[in-house]
Amino acid sequence: MSTKKASKIPCRSLEIISRLPASPPRHRMPILFVHGAYAGAWCWEEHFLPWFARRGWDSYAVSLSGHGRSQGREDLDILSLDHYIADLIKAIGTLPVPPILIGHSMGGMVVQKYLERAAAPAVVLMASVPPQGLIYSALGLLFTAPHLLADLNQIMAGGEPSADNLYQALFHQPVADGDLRRYWKLFQPESLRAVWDMTFYNLPDVSRAYRPPMLILGAQYDRLISPGQVEMTAKAYGIRPEIFLNMGHAMMLERHWEKVAVRIDEWLIEQGL
Repeated sequence: MSTKKASKIPCRSLEIISRLPASPPRHRMPILFVHGAYAGAWCWEEHFLPWFARRGWDSYAVSLSGHGRSQGREDLDILSLDHYIADLIKAIGTLPVPPILIGHSMGGMVVQKYLERAAAPAVVLMASVPPQGLIYSALGLLFTAPHLLADLNQIMAGGEPSADNLYQALFHQPVADGDLRRYWKLFQPESLRAVWDMTFYNLPDVSRAYRPPMLILGAQYDRLISPGQVEMTAKAYGIRPEIFLNMGHAMMLERHWEKVAVRIDEWLIEQGL
């Protein structure tokens, strides 16, 4: 099944990239992908959007305010987690029916916060910030990879990471030099306010959240959101997590990304979606 060329859907100031099946969709619900910190919708367009479209899913990815080609870069420092949740609500409102939500890292936290307000047909959390926040990630990096923590702080201040540190933070499998340089150019600063929200000030209240069918995924060699933190998320929701071996944090960009995509596709079909 071929796919139509990616297009952008007007959503006020938000960039929303879509890939749609060339023939009528086999599935009745669309998928909306939500990126993590320092990234944008582009990270899903690399592999996941066309792959899921070929399998009959209407596939969309949003760039949160100040990310990708969405407006708000000049206001990035004042953007809070609540701003990102409002972005997700706006993006959902552009779709004909409520979508399946797939959030990576910070995007997983945004999805969890959204569930305090509204339901979703199903949710997939990939290497998501746990409900307990980023403090465990920060402490882990402080003791095991302080150079990566310093690099992340530098990015938030508008600096550029080294390509080597970017690789160490996001990947475990080999990455082609050209791809790594391209990703290095696409990554960007993150809102310090949103990071503080995810660390202390605006954590999910799991007791208030809707409980749609949920798949929780992690990566064995994730240096940002360790398998232990993925276990914390899963325990909070009463679900067994699934950890992909020999993978790093950027599960949608790793060399074996398709294993993750296949598992998500299979799980969604198991849910009757």
